[in-house]
Amino acid sequence: MLALRIVPKIHYFDKVSEFNEEFRIGERDLLVTNEWIYTPYIAPLGVKTNVIFQEKYGQGEPSDEMIDGIVAAGKAYDYDRIIALGGGTIVDICKILALEVPEKSIDLFTGKAPTKKVKQLIVIPTTCGTGSEVTNVAIAELKSLHVKKGIAVDETYADIAALIPETMNGLPYKVFTTSSVDALIHAVESFLSPKASPFTEIYSKQAIRMIMKGYKVIVEKGEEERFKYMKDFVLASNYAGIAFGNAGCAAVHALSYSIGGAFHVPHGEANYQFFTEVMKTYVAKDPNGKIRQLTTILADVMEHGDDPGVYEALDRFLGKLIAKKPLKEYGMTEAQIDEFTASTVANQQRLLANNYVFLEDGELRDIFVNLY
Repeated sequence: MLALRIVPKIHYFDKVSEFNEEFRIGERDLLVTNEWIYTPYIAPLGVKTNVIFQEKYGQGEPSDEMIDGIVAAGKAYDYDRIIALGGGTIVDICKILALEVPEKSIDLFTGKAPTKKVKQLIVIPTTCGTGSEVTNVAIAELKSLHVKKGIAVDETYADIAALIPETMNGLPYKVFTTSSVDALIHAVESFLSPKASPFTEIYSKQAIRMIMKGYKVIVEKGEEERFKYMKDFVLASNYAGIAFGNAGCAAVHALSYSIGGAFHVPHGEANYQFFTEVMKTYVAKDPNGKIRQLTTILADVMEHGDDPGVYEALDRFLGKLIAKKPLKEYGMTEAQIDEFTASTVANQQRLLANNYVFLEDGELRDIFVNLY
């Protein structure tokens, strides 16, 4: 079994200016970013380059329509290298942009078109959550099919991942919490995955500890404390990305795509709604397997007794950072419980295969019922 694979070369810089000193952003580059990121971090550098602002082509998480619009805009420029400076939406779009894109990008996601990489890709994440800079996963909402679908092939790996904590300084608190909790879930799901190895477990466990310890300080001292720990959150997100890029994510992500696609719930927030309920379901089925190690790690950080009740404590703890809502508050109807269960089973087997224990269709349905 392959124990660990890290494809992009990983660089670290404290500031964007240090990145530019080494990589020299220039006229043969296409920079895809947001204007609110470009203005404080790139404009002061005085570089001449080609720029596309993602927000001009749609808001929220990536869709095939957004990708098609940016691909069309990119045809106006002659470039060799794509620099993705942004959150998960920009990173996922640029993974596709680096490919030979057919007239409709949906054909890549449905497998109708082959994946062929034609541009070099540098990824600079500006949120501490997705870990997408080190994974080959690109996900988009396919508007005409009303479903979220991903690509995971070697061609969608970045060539370079550059971690720069300075780019997180303007991150709003809610974006920080929903992205960092996504990293925590990546670390947990990859740790419990049957594909985990002793190598991926090192990254998973370190990410869990770093994120939870940072959260503990924020809970005790206030949300502004996050800026003192931003380097830790950036590194933890990357560690979690390495772990889940090798071992995979599971039921939390599989279930979350239902409300993410139907109600446009941000990815990290959608995952959070399902997180502890999935863990409780796992514990009910097999409390003495590998999840016992996870329980011990979480109990240690929260100073909670080492027992299955740690997941109730985790609910309360995380609730101090980000609100958890009944699914019906997003617009979900009772009739959609069966619809979303069937959709999850039909479309998310790639993720469900990584579950800690096998979950029957009825058990997946029960999770929707309990959260409704």
